[in-house]
Amino acid sequence: MNAERLLALFERISAAPDAIPRLRRFILGLALRGKLVEQDPEDEPAEEQLERIIEAKILLGRKERTTKSKRSESSGESLDFPLPTQWATAPLADLATVLNGRAYKQSELLDAGTPVLRVGNLFTSNKWYYSDLELEEDKYCNNGDLIFAWSASFGPFIWNGGRAIYHYHIWKLPLHSPADLSRDYLYLYLLNKTDEIKASGHGISMVHMTKEKMEQLEVPLPPLAEQHRIVAKVDELMALCDQLEAARQERRQVQQRLVAASLQRLNQPAEDPDTFRQQAGFALEVLPRLTTSAAEIKHLRQTILNLAVRGKLVAQDPEDELAEELLRRVGFEIEAYSAIHKSPHDAASKIKAPNEPPFPCPRGWAWAQLCSLFRVITDGDHQPPPKSNEGIAFLTIGNITGSRVDFTSCRFVPESYFKQLAAYRVPESGDILYSVVGATYGRAAIVDADRPFCVQRHIAILKPALNLDSGYLLLLMRSGLIYGQATASLTGSAQPTIALKPLRGFLAPLPPLAEQHRIVAKVDALMALCDQLEQQLNAGEQLSRKLLEAVLQEALGGRLPSGQEESHAAIV
Repeated sequence: MNAERLLALFERISAAPDAIPRLRRFILGLALRGKLVEQDPEDEPAEEQLERIIEAKILLGRKERTTKSKRSESSGESLDFPLPTQWATAPLADLATVLNGRAYKQSELLDAGTPVLRVGNLFTSNKWYYSDLELEEDKYCNNGDLIFAWSASFGPFIWNGGRAIYHYHIWKLPLHSPADLSRDYLYLYLLNKTDEIKASGHGISMVHMTKEKMEQLEVPLPPLAEQHRIVAKVDELMALCDQLEAARQERRQVQQRLVAASLQRLNQPAEDPDTFRQQAGFALEVLPRLTTSAAEIKHLRQTILNLAVRGKLVAQDPEDELAEELLRRVGFEIEAYSAIHKSPHDAASKIKAPNEPPFPCPRGWAWAQLCSLFRVITDGDHQPPPKSNEGIAFLTIGNITGSRVDFTSCRFVPESYFKQLAAYRVPESGDILYSVVGATYGRAAIVDADRPFCVQRHIAILKPALNLDSGYLLLLMRSGLIYGQATASLTGSAQPTIALKPLRGFLAPLPPLAEQHRIVAKVDALMALCDQLEQQLNAGEQLSRKLLEAVLQEALGGRLPSGQEESHAAIV
C-alpha cells in the first residue's frame, strides 16, 4: 500500500467526519518515517551533514550541548519507529536555536510603529499592536523565518508578513546551517509534532511549553536531498487533499441544496391536494437517499409532522365522521371530567379569541383550541416538594427526552406528599408532558409507564380526551404549528415561560378519528425510516473509520487491527 493507493481509495472512506484531517496527518507521519519517498543510496548520509551543522553551531558562538558520542548513543532511542539506514536523529537544539520573543507591558503596545506579532495574530485575531522600541535583531522576525507559537494555540509558521517584533509566546527558530538542513522539512516535522508538543505543555487555563522541552525534541533527519524530495511530495499530496476537500464540500453543498429545496417545497401549501400528495410521496421516498447529516434528518422529521397536521400525509375519506361531530362528544367528556375531579377548565368561549387559522383545514377537519382536545391542561404542584432518598419519582424538565419520559437519575418525594396531590395533577399512562419553562420549552413526551410519579411546575400535564387518538395529539404538540404559538406566547426574558391560559388557547387542526389513526400509523412508519437512516449514517461513519484505520495500518506496513480484516477485504 502506497500513498497513491490510499488516495485512490479515499472516496470510499471519506464518509468519516475527520477523514481528510486524518489523511493530512497520515501523510506527515509517512514523510517523517521515511515511507513517503524512496531512499537513494547515492545521497550523502544525514550523519555527515549533521556534523557540519554542529560545527556551524560552534562557529556561531552557541554553546555545544551534544557531543558526537552522545548523539550516537541517543540516536533513534526516543523514537517509536525504525529509521532508514541513511537517516540520523538529533535534538532540536543541535539543528536550530530556540529564541524567545519579548514580553510587553500594556503601556508599551501602541497604535503605530513596528508591528508586534502575537499568537492570536497567527490564528484568529486581526487586532494588531505596535512598538517604537529599538531592539536587538534577534527580537525581530522577517519573511521566511521559521517560528512556533507555544501558548494557548500551538503550531509552526513560516512567516511572510513583513518585519515584525515577535511576542514572548512565540519562538523564532533560525537554523545553524541552512545549507545543510531544509527549513521546510523542519517545519513539516514541527507541524506533525504540534499535538504532542501541546500535550507535553503545562498549565490549565492556558497551556505553555518550556524552552527546555522544545530544545530536547528528537528530530528524525533524512539526507538533505531526501528532505527536499519529502517536502515536494508532501506539498503535492497536501494540494491533492485540498482538491479532495473542495470536491467533497461541493458535493455536500449540492446535496444540501437539493434537500433544502425538497423540504421547502413540502412545507409550502399546494392548490391541488392530490397533486401535492403525489409530490410529497415522491420527495419522502427520495429524501432519505439525499440526506447525509443529523441536522437534515431532524428537519425531515419536522417536515413529516408539518405534513401530518396539515392533512397532507394521508388521503381523506369522505365516509369518515366529521371532526365537528367528534368535538361535540369530546366536549361532553371534558365537562364530565371537570365536574368529577374539580379540575381547572377554561372553555373555549372563556379564552381570548385566537387569530385566524394559519391555513385552511382539509374537508372533514375542524380547528379547535387545545382546551377542547384535552380533559385537563394543568401543571405540577407550585409548592416546593419535600425531598426524599426514596419514595415516589419526581420528574423535572431534564427527564423529558425525545418523545418519551426518562426516569433515569430522577428525584424522589415522600409517598405522603404524593397522596395529597389532586388526581388531575398526577400523570398517568397516555398523558402528555409538555415543558413550559426555560430554554427547552416546547418539548412533548408521552407517558408510557404505569409507575406512579409527579412532576415539577415547569412541566404541563395534558390529559388527552379518551375519544381522541393520543398519538395524534402527541405529534400535534411536537409540530412546528404548536411550537410557533408557544414561542409567540412566551413571557419573561431570563426564564422564558409559557403560561397555561394561552397554552389552552393554542389553535390545533383536528381530523376525523379514523384519519387520526391513519396519520399516526403513517408518521410512525416514516419516523421509523428516519431512525433507520440515522442508524445507517452512524454505521456508515463507523465503517469508514474502520476502513480508514485499515488502510492507514497497511500503508504503514503494520498488521491490521483485530476485527478489521473483513473491512479491509471489502475495499481491496
